[in-house]
Amino acid sequence: MSTPAMPSDASETYRRYLSAVMLHSHASAKACGLGASDLYALNVLGLTGPMTPGELGARTGLTTGPTTRLIDRLEAAGYVRRAPSPDDRRKVIVEPIGKPAGLDEVMTPARRRIGELLAGYTPEQLAVLFDYFARASDAYQAAAEHLRSN
Repeated sequence: MSTPAMPSDASETYRRYLSAVMLHSHASAKACGLGASDLYALNVLGLTGPMTPGELGARTGLTTGPTTRLIDRLEAAGYVRRAPSPDDRRKVIVEPIGKPAGLDEVMTPARRRIGELLAGYTPEQLAVLFDYFARASDAYQAAAEHLRSN
């Protein structure tokens, strides 16, 4: 991850950033009474919408058994429901129907601090940052799919 234009500690800085994001995600999940995988699955469903348990398992990196238990926990907590697929009644889809009541409260301090950081950037810098986020998301998704297929 090093090129002449990058600082010598770019890789370490980036790894620290990713670790901090993961730590915050785990702490947020725990503060809402969830496991990290549970909160991650809710985020996936919130971003992509309803999907089959198999698709959810693939997106979360879980095998069939843990995916079923994850859906059971989220369904019991009132965050998802299983419904017949509109395309094939033999299939079940998992639909998001709620989110943890305290999630916004838990996330507010970090969102506020990140908002303050972003306010210090010019519109052009923000465009570059969000272009990076979009492109890096696609790159990480493709890399994860490649790893799963091997």
